Amino acid sequence: MTPVNSPLRVRIGHSPDPDDAFMFYGIAAGHVDTEGFTVEQVLEEIEGLNRRALRGDLEVSAVSIHAYAHLADRYALMSCGASMGDGYGPCIVAREALEPGSLAERSIAVPGTLTSAFLALRLYLGRDFRHETMPFDRILDAVREGEVDAGLIIHEGQLTYRGAGLQLVVDLGAWWSERHAGLPLPLGGNVVRRDLGPDMTRLTRVLRDSIEYGLAHRAEALEYALDFGRGLDRHLADRFVGMYVNELTREYGERGRRGIAAFLGEGAAAGLVPRVQPEFVA
Repeated sequence: MTPVNSPLRVRIGHSPDPDDAFMFYGIAAGHVDTEGFTVEQVLEEIEGLNRRALRGDLEVSAVSIHAYAHLADRYALMSCGASMGDGYGPCIVAREALEPGSLAERSIAVPGTLTSAFLALRLYLGRDFRHETMPFDRILDAVREGEVDAGLIIHEGQLTYRGAGLQLVVDLGAWWSERHAGLPLPLGGNVVRRDLGPDMTRLTRVLRDSIEYGLAHRAEALEYALDFGRGLDRHLADRFVGMYVNELTREYGERGRRGIAAFLGEGAAAGLVPRVQPEFVA
């Protein structure tokens, strides 16, 4: 592992998506003080980042909150950088109208078994189901072409599935909000490796400064994020970023922390994840 001496080369992993890019813009463009750290971006899809975090590869990384339950011994959650579905979230879509109650009998494409979307779907169905793991950006085509009966979509697919001719079966974020009296559904967060000691706090401050810079300079941060939008026009990219980079991203707050406790607690009660007590670095 990288020795803990400053200035320190720090690898920060994030998904090549508009919301993560928006958060990282202040660092990438040199607009925030990195406090002596030399920062290297590592771009990888979220399931790949989850797997790397299980090995402790990166000093800082975006991960699924589901995955955090399996790596809390090695990483702590930063108190900023959350992606939370506040009344919306990952969706199940199909070519034709399906009864939600029939999903457990269907084949469903999923973007990874460590994603929070996958855990949310398992909680929703309350049982195992047939699934096929594939890259998230293949799922809409797989559903449209009949390779699977339905697809669990994340990222910008939540805004583009109708344009692909598909129909909504269930919005898991809306289901979660109704089930838990308006709590947000925790999807992604940023973690920092525990062996960095006091530098965990400094790195959290650097990331928070980057998020705050983006929120305060939205137009320029959005322009940067558009390069990661995989064909999203400016209007949809702006909408997507607004969904997942907001005040809950700046700081989980009491609602966000309760959302995480409820999500991981319910997963543990169902025997789907280890029981952990989330720890946050301020």
